[in-house]
Amino acid sequence: MIFKYDKKTLKYNNITGKLTIISLFVIILIILIVSIILLKKVSEVKYISAETRAIVLKENNEFSEDNLKKYILELNIKYPHIVLAQAILESGGFKSKIFKENNNLFGMKCATRRPTTNKGEQHNHAYFDTWKDCVIDYAFFSAQYLDDIKTEKEYFEYLSQNYAEDTTYISKLKKIIEKKELKNILK
Repeated sequence: MIFKYDKKTLKYNNITGKLTIISLFVIILIILIVSIILLKKVSEVKYISAETRAIVLKENNEFSEDNLKKYILELNIKYPHIVLAQAILESGGFKSKIFKENNNLFGMKCATRRPTTNKGEQHNHAYFDTWKDCVIDYAFFSAQYLDDIKTEKEYFEYLSQNYAEDTTYISKLKKIIEKKELKNILK
């Protein structure tokens, strides 16, 4: 309890209740002021400049094999080691013209019967705004056509029959998976 001496009445008066109310009022006022300031700052974020937005997007879309691995796992695409091997093979180790100019990691053509993120066709292949859009498109492809597949063997069979134009495609994928130890890397 807190007391204050009153000189007129020559008594000590209990001021605990008043002090508690004043303290609560001050704390609520401080919280309100801080909240208003923080909300104002948060609302200012949506008004970032075009240059800042471009820098943030560029940093978030920077391509590297590690970022590709992470993104494939993040999207939870079936058999990520096979998908990564496809990206390596189809993009010529991430050096092909189709990859560099079209952001196309998988040598994909324009989709016509499923959801897609491609922006059209260039160099006889689909092109994408970013490499991430291409991975999302592959995830759409996988969800549409590979959802019922339960084993790696079935996955390879599907790719052999419906995806690959090269008769040695599957053996090339398996060599990449083995050489780069992709099964171990993507766990």
